[in-house]
Amino acid sequence: MKNIVVFASGSGSNAENIINYFAKSATARVVAVFCNAKNAGVLERAERLNVPSELFSKEDFLTPLVLEKLKNYQPDLVVLAGFLAKIPADIIAAFPNKIINIHPALLPKYGGKGMYGMHVHRAVAENRDPETGISVHFVNEHYDEGNIIAQHKVALHPEDQAEEIAAKIHRLEQEFFPIVVEEVLQKQ
Repeated sequence: MKNIVVFASGSGSNAENIINYFAKSATARVVAVFCNAKNAGVLERAERLNVPSELFSKEDFLTPLVLEKLKNYQPDLVVLAGFLAKIPADIIAAFPNKIINIHPALLPKYGGKGMYGMHVHRAVAENRDPETGISVHFVNEHYDEGNIIAQHKVALHPEDQAEEIAAKIHRLEQEFFPIVVEEVLQKQ
C-alpha cells in the first residue's frame, strides 16, 4: 500500500475527491492532510473522512518541523491540491520527483507567483483564450516550472467570465486529478 499526503490551503474539494478516490483503492491511500490555514475547509473535510491532519504556520514551514512531520507519514507521493505556499527546498530535496501540483491553466501560460484560483481565471477571460485547462506537474524550486505530467483541456466561449471558467476547471480537476495521481504512483 502506497502512502499519499495531501497539502491544501482552502476548502479542500480536490483533497476530498482524492481521499474518496483512494478509499476504494487496494494500492494507495491518503494518510494525512497538511494545511497552513487554520480556518481552511479542508481540515473539516479531513476530520469527517477520518484522515489525520497536520496544521502548521508559515513560520513552521520554514523550519525542519514540517519536513519531520511529513517523514513520519512515509509518503510515496505528496500531492498539492490547492496549496498556495511555495514548498521549501529541504522538502523538495527529501522527496525528489515525489511532489506534484495541480495548476488551473495550461502551463506555461498563467503560471508563477500569484497566479492561482480566480487570478488565473480572470487572466484567461481577459485574454479571451479559446481554451484552458489543468496542468499536473512535478514541483521544483520555482512556481509552476516543474516538468508537466499531464494536461487536460476545455473549450471556452468568448463570453465566458472568470466564474464560468472556474466551474469548467473544477469539473476537469474532479474528473482527472485523482487519475493522474494514480498514474504517477503506478510509474514509481
